Amino acid sequence: MPDIGAEANTDSAISISGLEFAHGNRPVLNGINLEIPKGVSFGVLGANGAGKTTLIKMLIGRLKPDGGSALISGQQPGPELADSVGYIPQLNALYEALSVRENLNFFARMLGLSDKSHRIKAVERAMELVGLSDRADSVITGLSGGMRQRVSLGAALVHEPQLLLLDEPTVGLDPELRATFWQHFKEMTDSGVTILISSHTMDDAAHCDTLGFMRDGVFIATGTPDELRRSTGKPDSSLEDAFLHLSKASA
Repeated sequence: MPDIGAEANTDSAISISGLEFAHGNRPVLNGINLEIPKGVSFGVLGANGAGKTTLIKMLIGRLKPDGGSALISGQQPGPELADSVGYIPQLNALYEALSVRENLNFFARMLGLSDKSHRIKAVERAMELVGLSDRADSVITGLSGGMRQRVSLGAALVHEPQLLLLDEPTVGLDPELRATFWQHFKEMTDSGVTILISSHTMDDAAHCDTLGFMRDGVFIATGTPDELRRSTGKPDSSLEDAFLHLSKASA
C-alpha cells in the first residue's frame, strides 16, 4: 500500500514529498506526499479540478513544482527519463494524417528507438498488443474514438516503459474496450511495470491495486479498494460511497 508521508525512496517507482503548485494565485497541489512501489497500479481518483492532471504533468516534467519534489526511481522528471516512461495525455496527441503504423513509428523514433530493425519489431509488437495489427495502414482520421485510444496506448507502450502515466485513458470507451485496456494493464503490472492512472470513474478505480482519493489538491485517503470501502463502516459500501464519506469527513 502506498505510504503517504514517507520519505523519498529510490527503490520506489514514484516518490513525492511536499509537492506544491499554483496557477497564479490559485493553489492546485497543496503539499502532496506519496510513495508508490514498483509493479502496481495506482489510481488517482477525484472530481474535475482536483489536481489529477497537474500531478501527472509534474511527473513527466512538463510543469515544475513551486515547492517540494517529485521523483521517478529517485530521479527528477524530464526528457532524460523518456525511455523509461510512457504517457497518454487527456487529449488525443496523434498525427491524424498518418496511419497507425506511421504514428507508432514516429513515436518510437522520438523515444529513442533509432535502430530500424528494432523499431519495426517494437511497432509490430505494440500494434499486436493493442489489437490493431489489421488496421496498421488505416489513417487516424478514419478510426473511431476507441481505436484512437488504442493507438495512443500503443504509442505509450512502443518503447516498453517501466512506468506508465495515464490521464483519463478510458474516457469514452465502451465496456468491452475498457476491459481490454485493463487486461493489458494487469499483464503489465504482473511483469513489473508501474501504472499511475487518473480517473473520475469508479469502474477504473475498482481495477487498481491501490487508490488515492484526491480533493482540492491533496490526497484525503489512500488504500486498496477494499480498505477504502471498509472506511465507511458499512460492508456493502461502494467506492463511490467511500469517496463521498471521506470527502465529507475531510471537509
